[in-house]
Amino acid sequence: MKKQIVVTAISMLIAGGAFAQANDTLAKIKAAGSITEGVRESSGLSYTLGNGQYTGFHYDVCANIIKDLEKATGKKLETKYQPVTSQNRVPLVQNGTVDIECGSTTNNATRAKDVSFAVTTYVEEVRIAVKANSGITSIKDLNGKTVATTTGTTSVQTLRKNERAGGIDFKELYGKDHSDSFLLLESGRADAFVMDGSILASNIAKAKTPADYKIVGEVLSVEPIAIMIRKDDPAFKKAVDDSIKGQIKNGDLAKLWDKWFIQAIPPANVKIGLPLSDATKAAWANPNDKPMEDYAKK
Repeated sequence: MKKQIVVTAISMLIAGGAFAQANDTLAKIKAAGSITEGVRESSGLSYTLGNGQYTGFHYDVCANIIKDLEKATGKKLETKYQPVTSQNRVPLVQNGTVDIECGSTTNNATRAKDVSFAVTTYVEEVRIAVKANSGITSIKDLNGKTVATTTGTTSVQTLRKNERAGGIDFKELYGKDHSDSFLLLESGRADAFVMDGSILASNIAKAKTPADYKIVGEVLSVEPIAIMIRKDDPAFKKAVDDSIKGQIKNGDLAKLWDKWFIQAIPPANVKIGLPLSDATKAAWANPNDKPMEDYAKK
C-alpha cells in the first residue's frame, strides 16, 4: 500500500512538473536542452533552401533570440525546426509542438485569444500583385476576375471589407502556400494574388522573369507582423521581447532588414528592393505588441 502511495506521489510530481513546463517555456527548453522553432517553407520572412535548411529575415531574428535565450537559461540549446503552414501554425504553438514561431504571422485580436505575440518586428501592407500586362491597376479592376490568396490567411477577407470593393464581384482561388498561390498567378489561373507586400515582392523577385509582374493598387490593410509564442507565459514573452528590443537598440534589426530586403538574397541572388517603411520605423522606435485592430483605428 505504501509503495502504491509513493508511486502515485511520484507520478503526480512528474505530471505537475510537466504541467509547469507546459506553462514555462524557459523551464521546458532548459530541461530539454533544445528549442523547437516554427519555420515556413515559403514566406517573405522565412523560407526553405531545401534539405532541411531554412533562412529569411525572421529566421535570423529568431537565431539572435535563441542566442539570448541560451544566456537566460545558461545552457546551449539545440534548435529543432518544425515547418508550419498558415492553417496549423496557431495550433502547433498552442499544443506545445512549437516553442517559437518565426514565420510571417499577423498579430490580430482573434489569434491573441489563443496565443501571444512578441513586440512587432515588421509592419506589413497587404497589396495586389498582377501580371504587368494585365491592365489591372486598382481594386475596381478586379471585377469579374479570379483572385488568388493562401489558405489560412486573411487577405481576401481584407480585400472584401475594403470600402473600395463595394459592388465588385470576383472569384476566389486558394493556394496551399505562398509559392502555390503565386503559381496560380504565374500560370494564368488567377488574375491577381492578394497578400502581404513582402511576400508578393519576394515571389516576384524569385520568378523566372520578375519584370513580368508588378504590385499595384491601394494598400488594403496595415498589419503588424510578430513572432508567435504560447499564451500565458510572461517570463518567456519578456525574454523574447527583451531580445528583440536589444536587436533594435544595437542596430542588428536594421542590418537584417538591409540584408534581406535591400541586398541580393538566396537562392536566386535577386534583390527584393523593399525599403523600410515609416510604419515599421515607428514600431521599432516604440516597441509594442498592439494587434492589427489598433492600427485600423482612426
